[in-house]
Amino acid sequence: MADATTEEKGTGVILGATWTEFWAAWGDVFTTASLASMMAASGPLIYATIGETISEKAGVINLSLEGSIMLSAMTGFGTALLVDNVLIGFLAAAAVGAGIAALIAFASIELRLDQIAIGFVMTLLAIDLSDYLGNRFVGEAGPAVPAWPIPGLSEIPWFGEVLFDHNLSVYGSFVLIVVAYVFIYRTRRGLELQGIGERPEGAFARGVAVNNMRYFYTILGGALVGVAGAAFSLDQKLGWREGSTRNLGWIALAIVIFGGWHPVRVAIGAVLFGFLQVVALKMQPVFPGLSQVLPTIPFPMMILALVVVYTDWFRRLGDRYPRLRGILAADPPSGIGVAFHPE
Repeated sequence: MADATTEEKGTGVILGATWTEFWAAWGDVFTTASLASMMAASGPLIYATIGETISEKAGVINLSLEGSIMLSAMTGFGTALLVDNVLIGFLAAAAVGAGIAALIAFASIELRLDQIAIGFVMTLLAIDLSDYLGNRFVGEAGPAVPAWPIPGLSEIPWFGEVLFDHNLSVYGSFVLIVVAYVFIYRTRRGLELQGIGERPEGAFARGVAVNNMRYFYTILGGALVGVAGAAFSLDQKLGWREGSTRNLGWIALAIVIFGGWHPVRVAIGAVLFGFLQVVALKMQPVFPGLSQVLPTIPFPMMILALVVVYTDWFRRLGDRYPRLRGILAADPPSGIGVAFHPE
């Protein structure tokens, strides 16, 4: 009888919840508070994806992101807790990410080992280290990045709360998008960065120290990955527990491909992932029977989007409309993953 009454009201039922409840929850996704949460949640991923974009633009694949983010998150929180200083925590996390990236660059450039294999090994090592070294910090309450609404701008209706009512960690991710884009596409050094990833032989012929630059940009990208870990444990999900950043590294790698190795596009991918997380959170009360499944939905959704973007059909669509080619799909740097050894 209850179901019949529901149908008479025209609400219908979807997975045990009325359409009214469903649309109410969907409407909550687009409130200023929810959109502000989305922007904040995308911060760590923006750091990680742009860091990896810089590294891969230089021709080096840092496959250790899953482990790097996890170990950096533990290090950032643990250091900040011990010294009671958030900034020191971020610097320590950045150093961890840079150190792992330096090892991958060294193994590739000097030892001529496979970047994929080394990155995978470093992932496993970093995850195990984070579990072992971080055991003492589990359950501890530590410092967090303080809120810092921008005076005047944070009071603008809608935009203020969504974009300007955060903290320095989130604002830093916004600034990084602009800086990375301008540097890569509007400066001479940025053109050299693209050159050592696309055609290292040509860059070397023009006098560019290819391997030195690969070291620099790989370490820089790794440092940003480390910042991503600290941004997670000191801002987004305060504290440390085993596996607290699980799967974020793999998602970051997928977003870099999804974004076509372009800093603005990968940032949009990070924001999209944050949006999916907010949707999953808002839908949990509506579908309590799916409470264990909904939080995992953003992960397969991003992988599905990645698969669609790189299907032959999608590529043919890009070839048919050349002006959209760079938006619909992009090719990786031609020298990515290949060590350069001038003889």
